[in-house]
Amino acid sequence: MDGTIGKDGVMPFWKPHALAKPHADQINLRLGDRVVATVDLDGAPAGTEGKVILANGFNWQRYRVLFANGVEIGDLDSRQIAATGRTAKRLARIAKRG
Repeated sequence: MDGTIGKDGVMPFWKPHALAKPHADQINLRLGDRVVATVDLDGAPAGTEGKVILANGFNWQRYRVLFANGVEIGDLDSRQIAATGRTAKRLARIAKRG
């Protein structure tokens, strides 16, 4: 565990569990990945960009995102967010490999 600087100062960082793998219809994001809201969320309208600050879950991969407007929202998945930029390119390469 090391300290990672977050919005509210230093916060603990744990390596994701080896069994935490996404299902076929889930997105596999990492800490720091860039995303965009695909639907209107409480405090973050559709199209708002953000950064993943927490990724957790075994059967249901979910993410906590700090959006560009300063709003932090948890329990988000592929129904509410989509990868963008380098993250989208990385996920496309992984999907292409099978």
